[in-house]
This record gives sequence, structure tokens and C-alpha cells, in this order.
Amino acid sequence: MHFPIELPPDILSKAAELGVRPEDIEEHFTHSRGPGGQNVNKRSTAVQLHHMPTGTLVRSEEHRDQHQNRIAAYAHLILKLEEQAKGRESERARETYRVRKQKERRSRRAKQKMLDEKKQRGDIKEMRKGINNKEP
Repeated sequence: MHFPIELPPDILSKAAELGVRPEDIEEHFTHSRGPGGQNVNKRSTAVQLHHMPTGTLVRSEEHRDQHQNRIAAYAHLILKLEEQAKGRESERARETYRVRKQKERRSRRAKQKMLDEKKQRGDIKEMRKGINNKEP
């Protein structure tokens, strides 16, 4: 399995595991949008990949260099195909689940902190009641 560019070994192993063939992928090069100046405006640095059997479409324009965008697009496509094939078992889904649980814990801590501060303010107000209601 020879892709038109050199991909990282982990991405190549996932592609082999999923049975992604380079012949099934169609590449298009277009102008990017956003920052990058004259380089982005004059050259076709954005890469769009279309996986024919599944109809999956991926576009990468995060780098100023076409070669880097090409590597990023292939990696993104293979990860997306893995997510479609494996569902919850995919690496991307596990990472999303981990981050969601982490944020949940963080909000629980924030909520507890807010309740503790509220109780402390209530205690201070309770202490004031005794001072203001004293008979002369």
C-alpha cells in the first residue's frame, strides 16, 4: 500500500487495518482561505480528499504549505474512516469521551466550590443577625 506521500507509521498501520487503498482516494488542490498572505492567495495550498467507496470528504487548509496540508488531510481522512467503521471503539471517540468526562468533573468541582462560598456568606450573615438585634 503506497500512498502518494510519506505518512506517519501509526496512520499507515490504521489505513492497512481498515483496508484503505490509495486508489480509492481522489485528491483536489484548491486555494486556501484565511491568514497566510500572498502565499495562500496565489498557490493552491488547500487539499481536499474524497474517499470514493464511503463518500467521505475531508478538507485541510490549516497550514501554509501544501505538503503539510496533504499529510494532515490523509491523517484526518483515515481517522474519520476509523470512526465510521469502529464507532465507539475508535481512538477519536475514546478521546472525546475522556474529555467530556474531564469537563464534567471540572464542573462538579466548580459547583461544589460555589456552594461552599455561598454557605460561607450565609454564615457571615447569620453572625450579623445577633449583633443587629441586640437590645440596648
